[in-house]
Amino acid sequence: MTAGQQRRSHAITKGPARAPARAMLRGAGYSDNDLSRPLIAVVNTWSTVTPCNLHLADLAEPVRRGVRAGGGTPIDFNTIVVSDGITMGAEGMRASLISREVIADSIELVVRGHSLDGAIILVGCDKTIPAAAMALARLDIPGLVLYGGTILPGRCGERDLSIQDVFEAVGAHAAGTISDAALEEIERTACPGAGACGGQFTANTMAMALAFLGLSPMGSGDPPAVHPDKAAEAERCGRLAARLTAANATARQFVSETSLRNAATAVVASGGSTNAVLHLAAIAAEAGVPFSIDIFDRISRETGIIADLKPGGRYLARDLYEAGGCRLFGARLMSAGALADAPTVSGRRLFDELADAPETPGQKVVSDVARPFKKTGGIRILYGDVAPEGAVLKTSGYGDGSFEGRARVFECEEDAFAAVSSRDIREGDVVVIRYEGPVGGPGMREMLGVTAALAGQGLAGKVALMTDGRFSGASHGFVVGHICPEAAVGGPIALLQEGDVVRIDADGRRIDAEIDWEARRKAFRPAPRARPAGAFAKYAQLVSPASRGAVTIQPTEQGNLS
Repeated sequence: MTAGQQRRSHAITKGPARAPARAMLRGAGYSDNDLSRPLIAVVNTWSTVTPCNLHLADLAEPVRRGVRAGGGTPIDFNTIVVSDGITMGAEGMRASLISREVIADSIELVVRGHSLDGAIILVGCDKTIPAAAMALARLDIPGLVLYGGTILPGRCGERDLSIQDVFEAVGAHAAGTISDAALEEIERTACPGAGACGGQFTANTMAMALAFLGLSPMGSGDPPAVHPDKAAEAERCGRLAARLTAANATARQFVSETSLRNAATAVVASGGSTNAVLHLAAIAAEAGVPFSIDIFDRISRETGIIADLKPGGRYLARDLYEAGGCRLFGARLMSAGALADAPTVSGRRLFDELADAPETPGQKVVSDVARPFKKTGGIRILYGDVAPEGAVLKTSGYGDGSFEGRARVFECEEDAFAAVSSRDIREGDVVVIRYEGPVGGPGMREMLGVTAALAGQGLAGKVALMTDGRFSGASHGFVVGHICPEAAVGGPIALLQEGDVVRIDADGRRIDAEIDWEARRKAFRPAPRARPAGAFAKYAQLVSPASRGAVTIQPTEQGNLS
Protein backbone atom coordinates (compact mmCIF):
# COMPACT_ATOMS: atom_id res chain seq x y z
CA MET A 1 0.00 0.00 0.00
CA THR A 2 1.60 3.24 -1.13
CA ALA A 3 1.90 6.34 1.04
CA GLY A 4 -1.33 8.25 1.14
CA GLN A 5 -3.38 5.36 -0.25
CA GLN A 6 -6.72 4.87 1.43
CA ARG A 7 -6.84 2.01 3.91
CA ARG A 8 -10.03 0.26 4.86
CA SER A 9 -9.50 1.40 8.45
CA HIS A 10 -9.58 5.06 7.42
CA ALA A 11 -13.36 4.65 7.49
CA ILE A 12 -13.12 4.63 11.31
CA THR A 13 -9.87 6.50 11.99
CA LYS A 14 -9.83 9.54 9.67
CA GLY A 15 -11.73 12.82 9.64
CA PRO A 16 -13.71 14.90 12.13
CA ALA A 17 -16.85 12.79 11.67
CA ARG A 18 -15.03 9.74 13.02
CA ALA A 19 -14.23 11.35 16.36
CA PRO A 20 -16.74 9.08 18.20
CA ALA A 21 -15.13 5.96 16.73
CA ARG A 22 -11.66 7.21 17.70
CA ALA A 23 -12.90 8.02 21.18
CA MET A 24 -14.05 4.43 21.61
CA LEU A 25 -10.74 3.11 20.29
CA ARG A 26 -8.84 5.36 22.70
CA GLY A 27 -10.96 3.97 25.50
CA ALA A 28 -9.75 0.51 24.45
CA GLY A 29 -6.14 1.71 24.85
CA TYR A 30 -5.12 2.60 21.30
CA SER A 31 -2.77 5.58 20.87
CA ASP A 32 -2.39 8.06 18.02
CA ASN A 33 0.52 5.97 16.75
CA ASP A 34 -1.57 2.81 16.90
CA LEU A 35 -4.36 4.41 14.90
CA SER A 36 -1.95 5.75 12.28
CA ARG A 37 -0.92 2.21 11.35
CA PRO A 38 -2.80 -0.51 9.48
CA LEU A 39 -5.26 -2.26 11.80
CA ILE A 40 -4.70 -6.00 11.58
CA ALA A 41 -7.12 -8.52 13.05
CA VAL A 42 -5.54 -11.18 15.24
CA VAL A 43 -8.38 -13.69 15.13
CA ASN A 44 -8.15 -16.43 17.71
CA THR A 45 -10.01 -19.72 18.00
CA TRP A 46 -8.64 -20.28 21.53
CA SER A 47 -10.72 -22.37 23.89
CA THR A 48 -10.19 -24.52 26.96
CA VAL A 49 -12.63 -27.17 25.68
CA THR A 50 -10.11 -28.97 23.48
CA PRO A 51 -6.33 -29.53 23.45
CA CYS A 52 -6.32 -28.57 19.76
CA ASN A 53 -6.84 -24.88 20.59
CA LEU A 54 -5.80 -24.78 24.24
CA HIS A 55 -2.47 -22.99 23.65
CA LEU A 56 -3.58 -20.41 21.10
CA ALA A 57 -4.05 -17.62 23.65
CA ASP A 58 -0.35 -17.91 24.49
CA LEU A 59 0.61 -18.10 20.81
CA ALA A 60 -1.19 -14.83 20.13
CA GLU A 61 1.40 -12.77 22.04
CA PRO A 62 4.31 -13.49 19.67
CA VAL A 63 1.88 -12.90 16.79
CA ARG A 64 1.11 -9.47 18.20
CA ARG A 65 4.81 -8.72 18.57
CA GLY A 66 5.33 -9.62 14.95
CA VAL A 67 2.45 -7.44 13.77
CA ARG A 68 3.83 -4.45 15.70
CA ALA A 69 7.38 -5.07 14.47
CA GLY A 70 6.02 -5.20 10.91
CA GLY A 71 4.37 -1.79 11.26
CA GLY A 72 0.79 -2.80 12.06
CA THR A 73 -1.53 -2.54 15.04
CA PRO A 74 -2.98 -5.84 16.28
CA ILE A 75 -6.71 -5.92 16.96
CA ASP A 76 -7.68 -9.05 18.91
CA PHE A 77 -10.96 -10.88 18.76
CA ASN A 78 -12.11 -14.46 19.23
CA THR A 79 -14.39 -16.81 17.38
CA ILE A 80 -15.70 -20.28 18.19
CA VAL A 81 -14.51 -23.87 17.96
CA VAL A 82 -16.49 -27.12 18.11
CA SER A 83 -14.28 -30.10 18.93
CA ASP A 84 -14.72 -33.00 16.55
CA GLY A 85 -13.05 -35.46 18.87
CA ILE A 86 -15.21 -34.61 21.87
CA THR A 87 -18.50 -34.51 19.95
CA MET A 88 -17.79 -37.62 17.85
CA GLY A 89 -20.64 -40.13 17.93
CA ALA A 90 -22.96 -37.73 19.76
CA GLU A 91 -25.61 -35.19 18.83
CA GLY A 92 -23.01 -32.44 19.23
CA MET A 93 -21.16 -33.64 16.12
CA ARG A 94 -23.98 -32.12 14.08
CA ALA A 95 -22.58 -28.73 15.11
CA SER A 96 -19.10 -29.41 13.77
CA LEU A 97 -19.46 -28.68 10.05
CA ILE A 98 -22.00 -25.95 10.76
CA SER A 99 -19.36 -24.28 12.94
CA ARG A 100 -17.16 -23.87 9.84
CA GLU A 101 -19.75 -21.52 8.38
CA VAL A 102 -20.30 -19.69 11.68
CA ILE A 103 -16.56 -19.13 12.11
CA ALA A 104 -16.20 -17.75 8.59
CA ASP A 105 -19.29 -15.57 9.05
CA SER A 106 -18.11 -14.22 12.41
CA ILE A 107 -14.70 -13.29 11.02
CA GLU A 108 -16.36 -11.52 8.11
CA LEU A 109 -18.68 -9.58 10.41
CA VAL A 110 -15.97 -8.31 12.75
CA VAL A 111 -13.53 -7.44 9.95
CA ARG A 112 -16.18 -5.71 7.85
CA GLY A 113 -17.83 -4.12 10.87
CA HIS A 114 -14.61 -2.50 12.08
CA SER A 115 -13.06 -1.85 8.66
CA LEU A 116 -9.88 -3.74 9.48
CA ASP A 117 -7.05 -3.76 6.96
CA GLY A 118 -5.75 -7.31 7.25
CA ALA A 119 -5.92 -10.46 9.34
CA ILE A 120 -3.95 -13.30 10.81
CA ILE A 121 -6.09 -16.20 11.98
CA LEU A 122 -4.91 -18.68 14.63
CA VAL A 123 -6.41 -22.13 14.16
CA GLY A 124 -6.28 -25.61 15.64
CA CYS A 125 -9.26 -28.00 15.55
CA ASP A 126 -10.55 -29.31 12.24
CA LYS A 127 -13.15 -26.80 11.07
CA THR A 128 -11.28 -23.70 12.22
CA ILE A 129 -8.64 -24.24 9.49
CA PRO A 130 -10.83 -24.22 6.37
CA ALA A 131 -13.09 -21.60 7.96
CA ALA A 132 -10.13 -19.23 8.26
CA ALA A 133 -9.24 -19.70 4.60
CA MET A 134 -12.87 -19.29 3.59
CA ALA A 135 -13.13 -15.99 5.47
CA LEU A 136 -9.96 -14.60 3.90
CA ALA A 137 -11.12 -15.65 0.44
CA ARG A 138 -14.60 -14.20 0.97
CA LEU A 139 -13.30 -10.89 2.28
CA ASP A 140 -10.36 -10.79 -0.16
CA ILE A 141 -8.21 -8.89 2.30
CA PRO A 142 -4.51 -9.37 3.07
CA GLY A 143 -3.92 -12.09 5.60
CA LEU A 144 -2.74 -15.58 6.42
CA VAL A 145 -3.56 -18.61 8.55
CA LEU A 146 -1.33 -19.84 11.39
CA TYR A 147 -1.86 -23.43 12.48
CA GLY A 148 -1.25 -24.02 16.18
CA GLY A 149 0.41 -27.38 15.52
CA THR A 150 0.00 -31.05 16.28
CA ILE A 151 -0.23 -32.68 19.68
CA LEU A 152 2.70 -34.86 20.71
CA PRO A 153 2.10 -38.62 20.75
CA GLY A 154 0.70 -40.22 23.85
CA ARG A 155 2.62 -43.16 25.24
CA CYS A 156 1.21 -46.43 26.52
CA GLY A 157 3.88 -49.03 27.23
CA GLU A 158 6.06 -49.14 24.11
CA ARG A 159 3.40 -47.64 21.82
CA ASP A 160 2.91 -44.11 20.54
CA LEU A 161 -0.79 -43.23 20.68
CA SER A 162 -3.19 -40.83 19.01
CA ILE A 163 -6.90 -40.28 19.50
CA GLN A 164 -7.46 -42.89 16.76
CA ASP A 165 -6.18 -45.54 19.18
CA VAL A 166 -8.77 -44.58 21.78
CA PHE A 167 -11.67 -44.90 19.35
CA GLU A 168 -10.37 -48.25 18.13
CA ALA A 169 -9.86 -49.41 21.69
CA VAL A 170 -13.59 -48.89 22.24
CA GLY A 171 -14.25 -51.41 19.47
CA ALA A 172 -11.67 -53.83 20.88
CA HIS A 173 -13.27 -53.50 24.32
CA ALA A 174 -16.70 -54.26 22.86
CA ALA A 175 -15.21 -57.32 21.17
CA GLY A 176 -13.75 -58.47 24.50
CA THR A 177 -10.13 -58.35 23.31
CA ILE A 178 -9.02 -55.71 25.84
CA SER A 179 -10.05 -55.21 29.45
CA ASP A 180 -11.66 -52.27 31.23
CA ALA A 181 -8.26 -51.41 32.71
CA ALA A 182 -6.53 -51.48 29.31
CA LEU A 183 -9.16 -49.18 27.80
CA GLU A 184 -8.77 -46.75 30.70
CA GLU A 185 -4.98 -46.72 30.36
CA ILE A 186 -5.23 -45.88 26.66
CA GLU A 187 -7.80 -43.17 27.43
CA ARG A 188 -5.58 -41.58 30.07
CA THR A 189 -2.37 -41.59 28.02
CA ALA A 190 -3.46 -40.82 24.44
CA CYS A 191 -3.61 -37.01 24.66
CA PRO A 192 -0.64 -35.63 26.63
CA GLY A 193 -1.38 -31.89 26.22
CA ALA A 194 -1.98 -29.09 23.75
CA GLY A 195 -2.18 -29.59 20.02
CA ALA A 196 -4.45 -31.00 17.32
CA CYS A 197 -4.96 -34.72 16.75
CA GLY A 198 -1.67 -36.30 15.85
CA GLY A 199 -2.06 -38.29 12.61
CA GLN A 200 -2.74 -37.16 9.06
CA PHE A 201 -6.28 -36.59 10.22
CA THR A 202 -8.32 -33.56 9.18
CA ALA A 203 -6.44 -30.87 11.13
CA ASN A 204 -2.98 -31.87 9.93
CA THR A 205 -4.31 -32.58 6.44
CA MET A 206 -5.84 -29.11 6.14
CA ALA A 207 -2.83 -27.39 7.69
CA MET A 208 -0.67 -29.03 5.01
CA ALA A 209 -3.20 -28.17 2.31
CA LEU A 210 -3.17 -24.47 3.26
CA ALA A 211 0.63 -24.39 3.03
CA PHE A 212 0.40 -25.72 -0.54
CA LEU A 213 -2.55 -23.44 -1.27
CA GLY A 214 -0.32 -20.51 -0.36
CA LEU A 215 -2.41 -19.09 2.51
CA SER A 216 -0.15 -20.42 5.30
CA PRO A 217 3.60 -19.75 5.24
CA MET A 218 5.40 -22.97 4.37
CA GLY A 219 6.81 -24.54 7.53
CA SER A 220 4.86 -22.40 9.98
CA GLY A 221 2.45 -25.18 10.89
CA ASP A 222 5.07 -27.93 11.15
CA PRO A 223 6.42 -27.50 14.71
CA PRO A 224 4.23 -29.28 17.25
CA ALA A 225 2.07 -27.12 19.50
CA VAL A 226 4.43 -27.26 22.49
CA HIS A 227 7.69 -27.10 20.50
CA PRO A 228 10.08 -24.25 21.41
CA ASP A 229 10.17 -23.13 17.75
CA LYS A 230 6.45 -22.42 17.67
CA ALA A 231 6.67 -18.93 19.17
CA ALA A 232 9.27 -17.87 16.61
CA GLU A 233 7.01 -19.07 13.81
CA ALA A 234 4.12 -17.11 15.33
CA GLU A 235 6.17 -13.92 15.40
CA ARG A 236 7.29 -14.50 11.80
CA CYS A 237 3.67 -14.87 10.77
CA GLY A 238 2.72 -11.64 12.53
CA ARG A 239 5.39 -9.80 10.55
CA LEU A 240 4.21 -11.40 7.33
CA ALA A 241 0.61 -10.36 8.01
CA ALA A 242 1.77 -6.75 8.41
CA ARG A 243 3.86 -6.99 5.24
CA LEU A 244 0.97 -8.43 3.23
CA THR A 245 -1.29 -5.65 4.50
CA ALA A 246 1.20 -2.94 3.59
CA ALA A 247 1.46 -4.41 0.07
CA ASN A 248 -2.31 -4.98 -0.15
CA ALA A 249 -1.56 -8.56 -1.25
CA THR A 250 -5.06 -9.98 -0.81
CA ALA A 251 -6.11 -13.60 -0.35
CA ARG A 252 -7.48 -14.15 -3.86
CA GLN A 253 -4.03 -13.43 -5.26
CA PHE A 254 -3.02 -16.79 -3.78
CA VAL A 255 -6.17 -18.91 -4.20
CA SER A 256 -6.21 -20.04 -7.83
CA GLU A 257 -6.94 -23.15 -9.86
CA THR A 258 -3.21 -23.89 -9.73
CA SER A 259 -2.84 -23.52 -5.98
CA LEU A 260 -6.04 -25.49 -5.33
CA ARG A 261 -4.64 -28.34 -7.42
CA ASN A 262 -1.39 -28.17 -5.43
CA ALA A 263 -3.37 -28.40 -2.21
CA ALA A 264 -5.39 -31.35 -3.50
CA THR A 265 -2.16 -33.08 -4.57
CA ALA A 266 -0.76 -32.70 -1.05
CA VAL A 267 -3.93 -34.23 0.38
CA VAL A 268 -3.90 -37.19 -2.00
CA ALA A 269 -0.16 -37.92 -1.74
CA SER A 270 -0.16 -37.76 2.07
CA GLY A 271 -3.10 -40.16 2.48
CA GLY A 272 -5.02 -37.26 3.98
CA SER A 273 -8.58 -36.78 5.19
CA THR A 274 -11.58 -37.01 2.88
CA ASN A 275 -12.86 -33.88 4.62
CA ALA A 276 -10.39 -31.96 2.45
CA VAL A 277 -12.67 -32.67 -0.52
CA LEU A 278 -15.41 -30.64 1.19
CA HIS A 279 -13.10 -27.94 2.47
CA LEU A 280 -11.15 -27.19 -0.71
CA ALA A 281 -14.42 -27.03 -2.64
CA ALA A 282 -15.71 -24.58 -0.03
CA ILE A 283 -12.59 -22.38 -0.19
CA ALA A 284 -12.82 -22.34 -3.98
CA ALA A 285 -16.48 -21.32 -3.78
CA GLU A 286 -15.63 -18.42 -1.47
CA ALA A 287 -12.86 -17.27 -3.82
CA GLY A 288 -15.02 -17.64 -6.92
CA VAL A 289 -12.55 -20.08 -8.48
CA PRO A 290 -13.83 -23.01 -10.61
CA PHE A 291 -13.29 -26.31 -8.83
CA SER A 292 -14.54 -29.87 -9.28
CA ILE A 293 -14.12 -32.63 -6.73
CA ASP A 294 -13.15 -34.89 -9.65
CA ILE A 295 -9.67 -33.38 -9.42
CA PHE A 296 -8.98 -35.62 -6.41
CA ASP A 297 -9.68 -38.68 -8.51
CA ARG A 298 -7.49 -37.51 -11.39
CA ILE A 299 -4.59 -36.82 -9.04
CA SER A 300 -5.05 -40.19 -7.32
CA ARG A 301 -4.64 -41.91 -10.69
CA GLU A 302 -1.36 -40.06 -11.30
CA THR A 303 0.27 -39.81 -7.87
CA GLY A 304 0.73 -42.39 -5.15
CA ILE A 305 0.97 -41.94 -1.40
CA ILE A 306 4.50 -40.90 -0.41
CA ALA A 307 3.99 -40.17 3.31
CA ASP A 308 3.72 -43.12 5.71
CA LEU A 309 1.27 -41.40 8.04
CA LYS A 310 -1.61 -42.63 10.17
CA PRO A 311 -4.37 -43.63 9.81
CA GLY A 312 -3.26 -45.65 6.78
CA GLY A 313 0.45 -45.67 7.69
CA ARG A 314 2.72 -45.91 10.70
CA TYR A 315 3.79 -42.41 11.71
CA LEU A 316 2.38 -39.24 13.25
CA ALA A 317 2.68 -35.55 12.37
CA ARG A 318 5.45 -35.09 14.94
CA ASP A 319 7.46 -37.69 13.01
CA LEU A 320 6.90 -35.85 9.72
CA TYR A 321 8.21 -32.65 11.32
CA GLU A 322 11.32 -34.41 12.57
CA ALA A 323 11.89 -36.01 9.16
CA GLY A 324 11.87 -32.70 7.28
CA GLY A 325 8.29 -31.48 7.40
CA CYS A 326 6.05 -30.21 4.64
CA ARG A 327 9.05 -28.85 2.74
CA LEU A 328 10.59 -32.30 2.34
CA PHE A 329 7.23 -33.80 1.37
CA GLY A 330 6.63 -31.00 -1.15
CA ALA A 331 10.15 -31.20 -2.56
CA ARG A 332 9.57 -34.84 -3.47
CA LEU A 333 6.34 -33.92 -5.27
CA MET A 334 8.00 -30.96 -6.97
CA SER A 335 10.90 -33.05 -8.26
CA ALA A 336 8.42 -35.47 -9.85
CA GLY A 337 6.51 -32.69 -11.60
CA ALA A 338 3.40 -33.23 -9.47
CA LEU A 339 3.16 -29.56 -8.39
CA ALA A 340 3.03 -26.24 -10.24
CA ASP A 341 4.77 -23.11 -9.05
CA ALA A 342 2.60 -20.42 -7.45
CA PRO A 343 2.93 -17.41 -5.14
CA THR A 344 2.56 -17.82 -1.37
CA VAL A 345 1.94 -15.46 1.55
CA SER A 346 5.57 -15.80 2.68
CA GLY A 347 6.59 -13.58 -0.24
CA ARG A 348 8.41 -16.48 -1.86
CA ARG A 349 7.03 -18.69 -4.58
CA LEU A 350 6.21 -22.29 -3.73
CA PHE A 351 9.17 -23.79 -5.58
CA ASP A 352 11.55 -21.40 -3.81
CA GLU A 353 10.12 -22.55 -0.48
CA LEU A 354 10.64 -26.19 -1.40
CA ALA A 355 14.09 -25.79 -2.92
CA ASP A 356 15.84 -25.69 0.47
CA ALA A 357 13.97 -28.62 2.02
CA PRO A 358 15.81 -30.28 4.92
CA GLU A 359 15.93 -34.04 5.37
CA THR A 360 16.90 -35.94 8.49
CA PRO A 361 19.30 -38.77 7.59
CA GLY A 362 17.64 -42.17 7.85
CA GLN A 363 14.08 -40.81 8.03
CA LYS A 364 11.39 -43.30 6.99
CA VAL A 365 8.32 -41.08 6.91
CA VAL A 366 8.59 -39.59 3.40
CA SER A 367 9.44 -41.55 0.25
CA ASP A 368 9.32 -40.27 -3.33
CA VAL A 369 6.91 -40.53 -6.22
CA ALA A 370 8.94 -43.29 -7.89
CA ARG A 371 8.78 -45.42 -4.71
CA PRO A 372 5.42 -44.67 -3.10
CA PHE A 373 4.05 -46.44 -0.04
CA LYS A 374 0.91 -46.96 -2.12
CA LYS A 375 0.84 -46.72 -5.91
CA THR A 376 -2.42 -44.84 -6.17
CA GLY A 377 -3.49 -41.77 -4.27
CA GLY A 378 -5.69 -41.75 -1.21
CA ILE A 379 -9.03 -40.50 -2.56
CA ARG A 380 -11.34 -41.63 -5.35
CA ILE A 381 -14.57 -40.08 -6.56
CA LEU A 382 -17.33 -42.59 -7.32
CA TYR A 383 -20.54 -42.24 -9.30
CA GLY A 384 -23.32 -44.69 -10.08
CA ASP A 385 -26.99 -45.33 -9.47
CA VAL A 386 -26.51 -44.97 -5.69
CA ALA A 387 -24.53 -41.72 -6.03
CA PRO A 388 -25.38 -39.99 -9.32
CA GLU A 389 -23.82 -36.70 -8.12
CA GLY A 390 -20.74 -38.30 -6.60
CA ALA A 391 -19.32 -39.90 -3.48
CA VAL A 392 -15.87 -40.05 -1.90
CA LEU A 393 -13.95 -43.29 -1.31
CA LYS A 394 -10.92 -43.21 0.96
CA THR A 395 -8.27 -45.65 -0.27
CA SER A 396 -5.20 -44.76 1.80
CA GLY A 397 -5.63 -47.74 4.12
CA TYR A 398 -7.98 -50.05 2.19
CA GLY A 399 -10.45 -49.56 -0.60
CA ASP A 400 -8.70 -50.95 -3.68
CA GLY A 401 -10.44 -53.30 -6.06
CA SER A 402 -14.12 -53.88 -5.40
CA PHE A 403 -16.52 -54.84 -2.63
CA GLU A 404 -19.89 -56.52 -2.97
CA GLY A 405 -22.23 -57.37 -0.13
CA ARG A 406 -25.71 -57.16 1.28
CA ALA A 407 -26.86 -53.87 2.73
CA ARG A 408 -27.36 -53.38 6.45
CA VAL A 409 -29.40 -50.19 6.53
CA PHE A 410 -29.47 -47.71 9.45
CA GLU A 411 -31.33 -44.42 9.66
CA CYS A 412 -28.72 -42.75 11.86
CA GLU A 413 -25.20 -43.22 13.24
CA GLU A 414 -26.38 -44.27 16.70
CA ASP A 415 -28.30 -47.24 15.34
CA ALA A 416 -25.28 -48.39 13.33
CA PHE A 417 -22.95 -48.03 16.31
CA ALA A 418 -25.32 -50.07 18.47
CA ALA A 419 -25.29 -52.85 15.88
CA VAL A 420 -21.51 -52.83 15.73
CA SER A 421 -21.21 -52.81 19.53
CA SER A 422 -23.53 -55.81 19.80
CA ARG A 423 -21.42 -57.72 17.24
CA ASP A 424 -24.31 -57.73 14.78
CA ILE A 425 -22.18 -56.72 11.77
CA ARG A 426 -20.46 -59.55 9.91
CA GLU A 427 -17.65 -59.78 7.40
CA GLY A 428 -19.00 -59.01 3.93
CA ASP A 429 -21.75 -56.62 5.06
CA VAL A 430 -22.24 -53.19 3.49
CA VAL A 431 -23.25 -50.87 6.34
CA VAL A 432 -25.47 -48.03 5.06
CA ILE A 433 -25.91 -44.98 7.32
CA ARG A 434 -28.24 -42.37 5.87
CA TYR A 435 -30.02 -39.13 6.81
CA GLU A 436 -26.65 -37.85 8.04
CA GLY A 437 -25.96 -35.47 5.13
CA PRO A 438 -25.68 -31.66 5.23
CA VAL A 439 -29.49 -31.28 5.16
CA GLY A 440 -30.50 -34.54 6.79
CA GLY A 441 -28.27 -34.30 9.84
CA PRO A 442 -28.36 -31.46 9.63
CA GLY A 443 -24.65 -30.95 9.76
CA MET A 444 -23.14 -34.06 8.14
CA ARG A 445 -21.71 -35.93 11.14
CA GLU A 446 -18.47 -37.92 10.98
CA MET A 447 -18.65 -41.70 11.45
CA LEU A 448 -15.36 -42.28 13.30
CA GLY A 449 -17.09 -44.02 16.18
CA VAL A 450 -18.48 -46.65 13.80
CA THR A 451 -15.35 -47.09 11.65
CA ALA A 452 -13.07 -47.24 14.68
CA ALA A 453 -15.30 -49.78 16.43
CA LEU A 454 -15.22 -51.94 13.30
CA ALA A 455 -11.43 -51.61 13.17
CA GLY A 456 -11.20 -52.53 16.84
CA GLN A 457 -13.15 -55.72 16.07
CA GLY A 458 -10.78 -56.59 13.22
CA LEU A 459 -13.33 -55.77 10.50
CA ALA A 460 -11.61 -52.79 8.83
CA GLY A 461 -11.59 -53.57 5.13
CA LYS A 462 -13.73 -56.69 5.69
CA VAL A 463 -16.97 -54.74 5.69
CA ALA A 464 -17.86 -51.67 3.65
CA LEU A 465 -19.51 -48.58 5.08
CA MET A 466 -21.33 -46.00 2.99
CA THR A 467 -23.05 -42.82 4.14
CA ASP A 468 -24.30 -39.43 3.06
CA GLY A 469 -22.43 -38.17 6.12
CA ARG A 470 -18.67 -37.75 6.52
CA PHE A 471 -15.71 -39.65 7.89
CA SER A 472 -13.09 -38.43 10.30
CA GLY A 473 -9.55 -38.10 9.02
CA ALA A 474 -8.78 -40.92 11.46
CA SER A 475 -11.24 -43.28 9.78
CA HIS A 476 -9.91 -46.16 7.76
CA GLY A 477 -11.39 -49.23 6.12
CA PHE A 478 -13.52 -49.59 2.97
CA VAL A 479 -15.45 -46.38 3.54
CA VAL A 480 -17.54 -44.26 1.15
CA GLY A 481 -18.93 -40.91 2.29
CA HIS A 482 -20.47 -37.69 0.95
CA ILE A 483 -23.02 -39.66 -1.13
CA CYS A 484 -24.95 -37.18 -3.30
CA PRO A 485 -27.82 -36.56 -3.52
CA GLU A 486 -28.32 -37.30 0.15
CA ALA A 487 -31.27 -39.19 1.58
CA ALA A 488 -33.00 -36.12 3.00
CA VAL A 489 -33.42 -34.55 -0.45
CA GLY A 490 -34.62 -37.79 -2.05
CA GLY A 491 -31.31 -39.28 -3.10
CA PRO A 492 -31.18 -42.95 -4.12
CA ILE A 493 -29.50 -43.93 -0.85
CA ALA A 494 -32.93 -43.34 0.77
CA LEU A 495 -34.38 -46.16 -1.35
CA LEU A 496 -31.97 -48.89 -0.26
CA GLN A 497 -33.41 -51.67 1.86
CA GLU A 498 -31.99 -54.33 4.15
CA GLY A 499 -30.47 -57.12 2.10
CA ASP A 500 -30.04 -55.22 -1.19
CA VAL A 501 -26.87 -56.25 -3.03
CA VAL A 502 -24.52 -53.26 -3.27
CA ARG A 503 -21.36 -53.24 -5.37
CA ILE A 504 -18.55 -50.71 -4.85
CA ASP A 505 -16.05 -50.76 -7.72
CA ALA A 506 -13.05 -48.63 -6.75
CA ASP A 507 -11.20 -49.20 -10.02
CA GLY A 508 -14.27 -48.48 -12.13
CA ARG A 509 -15.28 -45.55 -9.91
CA ARG A 510 -18.82 -46.91 -9.49
CA ILE A 511 -21.26 -47.57 -6.68
CA ASP A 512 -24.40 -49.43 -7.71
CA ALA A 513 -27.20 -51.62 -6.32
CA GLU A 514 -29.12 -54.46 -7.99
CA ILE A 515 -32.66 -53.15 -7.55
CA ASP A 516 -35.54 -51.85 -9.64
CA TRP A 517 -35.03 -48.16 -8.91
CA GLU A 518 -38.23 -46.98 -10.61
CA ALA A 519 -40.43 -49.40 -8.70
CA ARG A 520 -38.62 -48.64 -5.45
CA ARG A 521 -39.14 -44.91 -5.91
CA LYS A 522 -42.86 -45.29 -6.64
CA ALA A 523 -43.32 -47.33 -3.46
CA PHE A 524 -41.17 -45.08 -1.26
CA ARG A 525 -42.80 -43.25 1.64
CA PRO A 526 -40.37 -41.12 3.67
CA ALA A 527 -40.60 -41.56 7.41
CA PRO A 528 -41.51 -38.44 9.40
CA ARG A 529 -38.46 -36.74 10.88
CA ALA A 530 -37.99 -34.09 13.54
CA ARG A 531 -37.64 -30.57 12.20
CA PRO A 532 -34.39 -28.82 13.16
CA ALA A 533 -34.44 -25.49 14.96
CA GLY A 534 -32.17 -22.51 15.40
CA ALA A 535 -28.82 -22.45 13.62
CA PHE A 536 -29.38 -26.04 12.50
CA ALA A 537 -32.59 -25.06 10.66
CA LYS A 538 -30.91 -22.13 8.94
CA TYR A 539 -28.03 -24.34 7.84
CA ALA A 540 -30.34 -27.05 6.49
CA GLN A 541 -32.26 -24.46 4.50
CA LEU A 542 -29.19 -22.81 2.95
CA VAL A 543 -26.55 -25.53 2.59
CA SER A 544 -25.33 -26.73 -0.80
CA PRO A 545 -24.64 -30.42 -1.55
CA ALA A 546 -21.45 -32.02 -0.27
CA SER A 547 -20.15 -32.24 -3.84
CA ARG A 548 -20.11 -28.43 -3.88
CA GLY A 549 -18.49 -28.05 -0.47
CA ALA A 550 -21.59 -27.91 1.75
CA VAL A 551 -21.35 -24.11 1.87
CA THR A 552 -24.13 -21.70 2.74
CA ILE A 553 -23.13 -18.87 0.43
CA GLN A 554 -24.54 -18.24 -3.03
CA PRO A 555 -22.27 -17.27 -5.94
CA THR A 556 -23.81 -13.78 -6.06
CA GLU A 557 -22.78 -13.24 -2.44
CA GLN A 558 -19.07 -13.46 -3.22
CA GLY A 559 -17.40 -10.11 -3.12
CA ASN A 560 -14.71 -8.14 -1.39
CA LEU A 561 -14.19 -5.21 0.90
CA SER A 562 -13.65 -2.18 -1.23
